[in-house]
This record gives sequence, C-alpha cells and structure tokens, in this order.
Amino acid sequence: MDRRTEEGARVRLCVQGYLARTKQSDARVVPLTGDASDRRYFRVIPADGAPFVMAVHAQAFDVKSLPFLNVAELFSTMGVPVPKIIGHAADLGVLALQDLGDVTLQANLGTATEEDHARLYREAVGIIETIQRRGAELKSIKYLPYQISFDTTKLMWELEFFYRHFLEGYRGATISPAERQGLTEEFTKMVDELAAEPTVLCHRDYHSRNLMVCDNNVFVIDFQDARMGPDTYDLVSLLRDSYVDLHERTVNELIAYFLALRGRRDDADAFKARFDLMALQRNLKALGTFGYQTLARGNTVYIQYIPRTLAYVQANLARNERFGRLREILARNIEELR
Repeated sequence: MDRRTEEGARVRLCVQGYLARTKQSDARVVPLTGDASDRRYFRVIPADGAPFVMAVHAQAFDVKSLPFLNVAELFSTMGVPVPKIIGHAADLGVLALQDLGDVTLQANLGTATEEDHARLYREAVGIIETIQRRGAELKSIKYLPYQISFDTTKLMWELEFFYRHFLEGYRGATISPAERQGLTEEFTKMVDELAAEPTVLCHRDYHSRNLMVCDNNVFVIDFQDARMGPDTYDLVSLLRDSYVDLHERTVNELIAYFLALRGRRDDADAFKARFDLMALQRNLKALGTFGYQTLARGNTVYIQYIPRTLAYVQANLARNERFGRLREILARNIEELR
C-alpha cells in the first residue's frame, strides 16, 4: 500500500469513527477542496440535522494546545466572526465545525454586484481593524498568537523560501555569487525595516480564499497560524491578493478606509510606503509557496496565480525607486519583471 492509499484509509477510519461515536453513521459525507495544509475537509450531511464540516488532521491533537481552538476562542471573544466548534475527537484528529457553505470571497466576486463587492471588502477591512484593536486589549499569554511573531528570522526565511522554491526551483534561474550577495543584502534591509514596524495581532493569511461569505456576511477561517506582526500585514494579504484582481482605485480607497477606522492621524503616504514594502515581501513569499506546491507537492492548481503575483511585484518594484537594486537583480532572472 503506497503512502497516499495508506493516508486515505486512515482518514476514512477517522471519519467513520467520529460519525459512529456521535451516532451519525448514516450521514452522507462529501469531500471538500482542501487548502495547502495536510488537513482534509468533508461536509457531513446527517439524515436528521444540519450539515457540518469535518476537519481531519494528520494526527491526534491535544484540545488544550491545538492552535485552531486557541485562536478560535480568542477571535470569538473579540467579536470576529469565525465558525462555531460543534465537537471534536482529539484522538482521531477530528474537529467538527459550523458549515459556512462553499462561497469564499474569491468566488463571490464573480457574482456580486459592484455595491455588494464594495460592502464585503469594507467589512473585511473592518475585521482587520477589530483584530488589531481588540487584539491589543486582550493580549494574554494564554493565547498562542501572542507568543509568536514575524521577526527578522521568520521574514528572512520566507524570502529565502522564494529564492529556493521559485527563483531557483520553479524558474531554474542560475544566480551568480554577486547577485546572490546582492539579494541577501536587499532582503536584509527589507526584513530589518519590516521588523521595526508597529506590531499588532495578525491573522497571517487573510485573503479572499480564507474569507467565507455566509448569510451575506464575511466569516474568517484558516486562522490557526495567527501571530504578532507588522500592522500592514493582513491589509496587504487582502488587497494584494494573488487570487483576485482589485482596481488600484479600490485598493487606495480601502487603505484610506482602514486608516479612518483606526482613528489615528496616520501619514497616508508613509503608511502606503510601508504597505508597499510589506506587499513586496508577502508577494515574493507567495511565489515561493506556489513554486513549492507545484514542484515539491505536485499541486499544479497554484500555477494560475503566478502571473498576477508577478504583476504585483513588477508594479511595486517600478513604483518605488528604493527597490532599484532588487529590481535589477530579479529582472535579470525573471522575464516578467523587466
């Protein structure tokens, strides 16, 4: 039995085991599209009762220390809309969650009116402000996100991930020693500046595929990796999203809306400069993820998002003279950045 077949058999036993324990063995189970993690998701449709979603982890977990449950409690306390926890079987690695349907913010954009589109994005921006404001008020060592942060080490690791898995791996670029040294120096300047930015609670992966539209409102999922980080991080994830196109006018309006919600006298130009720096790091990291998923895990679905992400990087490099040296090195090795 190969690993894939063995893992499939394990997952089936976990699903069947949970349903047997909860006396729902006659329920219909429908596989759902997963994310880039090793979790598997299923919609469970009981013969009598409301559907729910089952998340099957790669192994058993401790309820008291599982990041998803810890962050779910924190976000619920601060009023962030997240799925309700219906039940669990820790020894089986199973979580049962409220079913929010199948419509992500990404999918909703294909059918939403312009007015509804604008409202949902303002709602999503408002949630970021809530996470930052209430996150500061509720800071406690009982919650895991306050014990993890985007420091220089983590930010540099992500840029090196881009270097290994996209530049060298996916694109097969041959980097000279001088270029490698130049990239290291530019990456170091970027992460030092980002690590010095105002630090807030971050969702960490706040984009249109992790925001569900249920009952015409936005709900937040995939939040288990929440941590402390730059105050531009989640906003960049939403507005420089590899999965959707947003008009530049819309991006600027939503940045202005975010600054208004904060109620502080932020210098809009200075904030936009910090936003661009964070966007460059975030988009390069995303390219690394797409390269890794494609080559290392054989998951080719992410190839379609590479052109949009490269376009973000190209526009950002062209717009900011301070990235001139980085642009020169990357453009020699990535045709789309020339």
